Amino acid sequence: MKLIQEKTTQALALLQEFGIDCWITFVRESGINGDPILPFLIPGEVTWHAAFLFTRDGKRLAVVGQYDRPMVLETGVYDQVVGFVTGFREPLKRMLRELDPSRIALNYSRDSEVCDGLTHGMYLTLKELLQELGMADRIVSAEPIISALRERKTAEEIEAIREAVAHSEAIWQAVWDFLRPGLSEAEVAAFVHRQIQERGLTCAWDPSTCPAVFSGPETAEAHYHPTERRLQPGHLLNMDFGVKARGYNSDMQRTFYLLEPGERIPPEEVVRGFDTIVQAIQAAREALRPGVQGHQVDAVAREFIIQQGYEEFPHGLGHQVGRLTHDGTALLGPPWEKYAGKPFKPVEVGMVFTLEPRLKVPGRGTVTIEEMVLVTKEGAEWLSTPQTELWLVPAREQ
Repeated sequence: MKLIQEKTTQALALLQEFGIDCWITFVRESGINGDPILPFLIPGEVTWHAAFLFTRDGKRLAVVGQYDRPMVLETGVYDQVVGFVTGFREPLKRMLRELDPSRIALNYSRDSEVCDGLTHGMYLTLKELLQELGMADRIVSAEPIISALRERKTAEEIEAIREAVAHSEAIWQAVWDFLRPGLSEAEVAAFVHRQIQERGLTCAWDPSTCPAVFSGPETAEAHYHPTERRLQPGHLLNMDFGVKARGYNSDMQRTFYLLEPGERIPPEEVVRGFDTIVQAIQAAREALRPGVQGHQVDAVAREFIIQQGYEEFPHGLGHQVGRLTHDGTALLGPPWEKYAGKPFKPVEVGMVFTLEPRLKVPGRGTVTIEEMVLVTKEGAEWLSTPQTELWLVPAREQ
């Protein structure tokens, strides 16, 4: 409940900041079509139509089905929780008539998936209700409020993310000890799943691709399930996984090199590729500070890698992390069509980002590292312990 208290209090301040009179989150059967913002407002799911209203003058109000009412009441954050039996329309209309807000923010967005939780059908329902009240022309997007609420992490949120990172780093060490030539990618993934389960945690995203395990050249590289491909000496191995702790996620990647028999150090081209990624991440972290736009930070890492003679990586440098693995609206990415306006959003204090460039080493595989950082007033603070040396796997047999 502490988190809900923190975030709903924060929401009231954001209404003042953005000049919004009333913000409405409107859902139904949230276990099926839940709004991404709902966990900040209540501790569970609702069955019937439910409206959660926050006002510029500091009110926190809710209209929910009768059986959903006790769960909302127990948060202790709502000034009024109206329960209904036959329908939500009249209770909600009475509440809005009394408030008579000039600007009503609803959860839709063209650019940001985390701010687009209001389904089209629910939008039509709510718009019709507002038309009956003569308020339909007062609708605006709640994107500024939701973005800031997700992006400006509270102390409780940051502590939860630190906990998730600490668990991940312990698992990374266990993975390093476990790795050996001959294992399949799927066997490595199964080991990680056991480590996560033994700690009483869950994967940060779908377990079918968390962890993602890619060995050697000619792999899918990202967003694909582990295969029966066997780990071979002379190949790079990169992995991507995260865990969820107290509702918040980690998201990290590490790169290993499997030494060939008699080999004590990796080949020069592997070392050079790895060092290039380390330097690119460090340069990006130094460029990351409040007020810069995401595309400017992305360009620092992207241009450095290109200058070293490698192709540019086909994705953004880093995304935000929070309750979702890909969270927030601001993005450290290039100004590509698929990213819409996200790379132009200014970086703010309290944002948590990944830094994850990559490059290919021909015949060996992919080098990629994914670190996590917290934006502070001074710049960017490491949340993860940076990988600055290639993790070597001895040439021992399974």
